[in-house]
Amino acid sequence: MLSRRTLLRAAALLPAVPVLAPGTAYADLAPSPALNRRSFAPHEQRFAPYLATLAPMVNDMDDTGFFAGGWWRSPAAPYNARVQEHVFTLAWFHASARPWNPYAGDAGLLAALDAALGHYLSLQHADGSFPEYNRDQHGLAPTGFGIGYLAKTLRILRATGALPARQAQLSAALKTALTWFLDPANGTVWQEPLSYANQTSSGLAGAAHVLRLDPDPALAASLREAFARISATGVSSAGFFHEEGGHDMNYNFEVMLPELADAYLHHPDPHLVDMARRFTGFLSYNLLREPDGAGYLVNVAPSTRTSARWYDEVRPDPDRTALNWTFTRQVPLLSAFMTAREDLAAARAAWAASTDPVPPLAKQDTSPRILTHGLYGERFPSRRQRAAAIADLPYLRSSDFVELRRDRGQDFLYVRKPGLYLGGYFGNRVSRSRTGLTFLWHPEAGTIICGLNDNNYACWSTVFPGQVPDSAGALPATYFRGAPGGSEWTGGRAPGAFGIRYGNANVSTDVLVTHRTIRRTVTANAAATEQIPLVLRPEDVLTFTDGTPATFGGSATATADGFDVRRGRTTIRFRWGTPLQATVAAGTVRYFRDGARRFHALRIPHQGTFDLTITLG
Repeated sequence: MLSRRTLLRAAALLPAVPVLAPGTAYADLAPSPALNRRSFAPHEQRFAPYLATLAPMVNDMDDTGFFAGGWWRSPAAPYNARVQEHVFTLAWFHASARPWNPYAGDAGLLAALDAALGHYLSLQHADGSFPEYNRDQHGLAPTGFGIGYLAKTLRILRATGALPARQAQLSAALKTALTWFLDPANGTVWQEPLSYANQTSSGLAGAAHVLRLDPDPALAASLREAFARISATGVSSAGFFHEEGGHDMNYNFEVMLPELADAYLHHPDPHLVDMARRFTGFLSYNLLREPDGAGYLVNVAPSTRTSARWYDEVRPDPDRTALNWTFTRQVPLLSAFMTAREDLAAARAAWAASTDPVPPLAKQDTSPRILTHGLYGERFPSRRQRAAAIADLPYLRSSDFVELRRDRGQDFLYVRKPGLYLGGYFGNRVSRSRTGLTFLWHPEAGTIICGLNDNNYACWSTVFPGQVPDSAGALPATYFRGAPGGSEWTGGRAPGAFGIRYGNANVSTDVLVTHRTIRRTVTANAAATEQIPLVLRPEDVLTFTDGTPATFGGSATATADGFDVRRGRTTIRFRWGTPLQATVAAGTVRYFRDGARRFHALRIPHQGTFDLTITLG
């Protein structure tokens, strides 16, 4: 954690600079010199690309203090308060004396910060809220995230003694913002359940910072009540955090959980740990570990807002999930999804040793959260701790279970058998998600099938003419002990064979899952195409049953009754009984940092009835 003492010590190294009056013109910042990678402390390497970006960002500001260059958030309009969140970035570089930071104490940078704060605060409404998409909006996200950035900026200014007039304005603005944000009657912030839980959590994290700077017993009581409220209204009964009516991996894992961690570091409320524990339980079914150590593929089809598709085994800086280490002592299972400290140290050593120049960031790819979460110490799990957590993942700890989690008409289904792990998302379809079966994983081969969200060409579906998949709508399901139509399963011990029946007015699908096989029987009211989103590797051997080979990254068509994927010692056999013209073709989506794994679609047109058996072994 960046202490006041550390900031004061840094400030003592700075030259005295004049405080320019608001509105005073300031000169452009000179570009940073070539960066010496070895001069950065390992945990501060994340600041290097921001250092290379600082001058272009500041030089794009207009004379009013508006970040006019479009470096962060859209729309890049003067009324969008979120654009101004880089005030923290300017404050940090001005205050932080480092051998590699030529902008520490720079008068022009301080003047730019002063102007940027002036424009930022001019956007605040009388009730304390800020706008984002139009000047009259009283927005949740701009206020929630803004509280955090403004509080952290105020902390830096107080520690260094810079801009005393702005400090007073910030303190008053933050108190007004907190009063608005923490009001339980404020329907913009508080719904039951929450609509965008990550945005609400950001305001609570910011409030925890504000109340450390300016204690206020009444607001502190409101914050404690708010932690209890978000625990009750922000977490679904299935375990995820509410985002646009459902689950979203990116916002849950990369924004919401780190914001809860940020809040916990300043206000260790037990509700925050409970929320982290509940979400980690949900996460443990939805991140699919690749046995070769590449990392995790994401069960992304149920995601409502974004398309986070994988997490690498080692995630060097910048890592938006990094602050999640905060909860690993209380929630050991979370360590499975963090980078091991030894691997992170090796990645940072390799970064320091590289002779490549540090490039500036692209516009819009400049999240100040990366920097704010670098203000704290680190407690990443060791390789040993991480390995123990990985071994405790449900589908690695057990080879036979059925887990059904429900929330507001949505079913999140996970079926584990000794030779496979199958996922499905049934019931109401929310936003960009795709319903139906969503993934298939094998203990040795890893992920074989993984459907995407927001994509009609890469979901596991029955597709009608015009590329209309059944998974782009609601697909209510019923579950059975054995074949569909028999004894209904309503929970409890996993049956030896597990059945699923789901569909809509146009198509009905029966699925039977046994030890190493999945049988999928489709009955549609018109001709359609069975679409299977494969995740293939360059070394996979791909063959249709008539002998026609397929090539990774290419396209092949054959009239055959099946298709084989041989991966190492495992062969995954797709059989549909009668010869049909089938095609396997590569798409543009790749997985993991190396991009070696690639999406391919297996498509088999049929006349409305289709019987597919997948055998793994």
